Amino acid sequence: MLSLNITWTIPLILSTLSFGLNIKTVSAQSTDNNIYTFSSDYNTSVVIDPNFRPDLGIVRATITGESVEPAPYGLNSFTSNTYGKLEPIVNPSINKYTFNSDPIVFGLKDEPILFDRYYGGANELFGRASDTAEINFAGQTIKGGGTITIFGGTGLFKNATGAISFIEEDKLSPPGTPSKGLAKLTFSLQTAQQVPEPTYTTALIGIGVTGAGLRLKQQRRKASLKEQNLDRIGKENGLYI
Repeated sequence: MLSLNITWTIPLILSTLSFGLNIKTVSAQSTDNNIYTFSSDYNTSVVIDPNFRPDLGIVRATITGESVEPAPYGLNSFTSNTYGKLEPIVNPSINKYTFNSDPIVFGLKDEPILFDRYYGGANELFGRASDTAEINFAGQTIKGGGTITIFGGTGLFKNATGAISFIEEDKLSPPGTPSKGLAKLTFSLQTAQQVPEPTYTTALIGIGVTGAGLRLKQQRRKASLKEQNLDRIGKENGLYI
């Protein structure tokens, strides 16, 4: 009887331990993040609308970009929309602007929050910009840089967080004409790892645990019946009082 119990208890213990180890692995994976760090250069086109709120010195800017080479994860294009406020002028030949996607930053209460979109396939990123730029009328350039805070995405970047830092330089074009240039973007992103679904192996372990338990129960029942039969035979033959 002792040997029988040990024989069927060992597989049960091993199966239970294996199942427990699988659960621990899933739990550990669920606390990790997928990290994405890469860079890409984009040919840019900048349109600034000075007639948006001239009374407040606030403009609207739209920047579009196409990657010079195929960008990682298919992010070959972007569109950025921001508000910009003219800073106090010190040098008449230079205008400095502070840009932000959030109109509240500039005291605009009835305007929508704008955003950036990076796309080109199934993977996309969404973010909001905060940057500065300097328009040099004498040098005919627009130079700037800043950060885009990522708040989501699609595909690999679903629920992504992180930031894109960038620097950009464009050749200033006449009013009403897009200014062309180059932007260098560095992406630092993270997404939460998805917890794996129960595997076929885990299912088999569960079946094994159930089967071992039923088998052990059957063996114990047979042993109990055998003992009862021996008792009955012993009493019938006067072996027990």
